[in-house]
Amino acid sequence: MYDRETRFTMEDTMNAARIEYTEKGVMNMASRRCDIIRISRSQAVLGLLTQYSLPQQFYLDIPDARITKVGCLLMRVNANNTIEVRFLRVLSEKEMNRIFVYSTHPAHRDRVLDVRAW
Repeated sequence: MYDRETRFTMEDTMNAARIEYTEKGVMNMASRRCDIIRISRSQAVLGLLTQYSLPQQFYLDIPDARITKVGCLLMRVNANNTIEVRFLRVLSEKEMNRIFVYSTHPAHRDRVLDVRAW
């Protein structure tokens, strides 16, 4: 499926996010903090604070941009506490703009949120 999908360009960003997944089947819901380092409409690179084991599928929440429950698939775990994930749905341009407005990266300093577009 992913080899036939169009590739979107990755952009640098810095957003706080949260990874949510179930531990031990459906008994316990775990939540871990992370940072979004690079993002495109179909994938992202996340920076983890510490190294811990993640399942192959989990949810990503971006609370500042009010984006919840984006399904993710773990593609690659890097040695420098970063992971590459693919989204189970393509993010819209509206969601991408909200992510970049709340980003603390210097490249997105002049982005403003269009209130009429909500």
